[in-house]
Amino acid sequence: MTDKFKLPQDPRYYQVAVLVALFTFGQCSFAFGMSLGMSLVTLATALLCQWICCLMLKVPVCDLRSPLISGLSLCILLRTNSLWLAMLAAAITIASKFVIRRRGSHIFNPTNFGIVVLLLVTDSVWLSPGQWGSGVLLAVLLTCSGILVLNRAARSDVTFGFLGAYIVLLFLRAWYLGDPLVIPLRQLQSGAILIFAFFMISDPKTTPQTRAGRLLFAGLVAVVGVGLQYNWYMPIRYGVFYALALMSPFVLLINRFLPGQSYAWTQPKPEEEHHDQVPDTQLPVVAGNR
Repeated sequence: MTDKFKLPQDPRYYQVAVLVALFTFGQCSFAFGMSLGMSLVTLATALLCQWICCLMLKVPVCDLRSPLISGLSLCILLRTNSLWLAMLAAAITIASKFVIRRRGSHIFNPTNFGIVVLLLVTDSVWLSPGQWGSGVLLAVLLTCSGILVLNRAARSDVTFGFLGAYIVLLFLRAWYLGDPLVIPLRQLQSGAILIFAFFMISDPKTTPQTRAGRLLFAGLVAVVGVGLQYNWYMPIRYGVFYALALMSPFVLLINRFLPGQSYAWTQPKPEEEHHDQVPDTQLPVVAGNR
């Protein structure tokens, strides 16, 4: 295959394509997430905040792929009747990448951080109900789309590690309580959980550097998530979102004891140096892209 027909190496192109398809499918068939008008404003806010942050911090290249991914994820997952809260969620999501950093990389998954902050400070936002994802067709669509993205991002281990641990914990709890198996099976058909597993916890920039570290991280998120949703009586879809935010700082500790190579979105050949590809180490301490 010639260079002309090579597929893009950067997995963010595939993430954008899949999220756009999910967003369009949801708007047309299920009307989940924000309204179309509010979604467009949310996306515009995310892109504008990225541009402003890059301008203020003098980042050489303003990459709009990451804020587009974050904005689309917010449009699919977050619900609110307030346009201002939707814009605030987008602003917090993007700003967190530039402000909350350690050793040249952001600590929290941006979308997860924005969602959790809004859930904590106001009761006027909520996550898209799991019912919209209970259909078999949507579950298959999300799973297949996620596998496509994960193969490109080389982070399928953390997703399947999380899902494996999460499934085991749900079935163990059902067995212990004597609940029918239909209960955990129904819980696993949540669209919010699938999007979380395939598009949020799998973020290469905020997961551990080694496979062992990623599997450990995935198990911790699953355990804490299940513990939160049952011990604190949270909705089934909320626990894992809070768990990811709580466990993200521990990635630094995991990388210290299980060190590996930092993830790069693309791996150019030595002779292929592009002016728009700047290593994280050359960016300001508080600047960077997902």
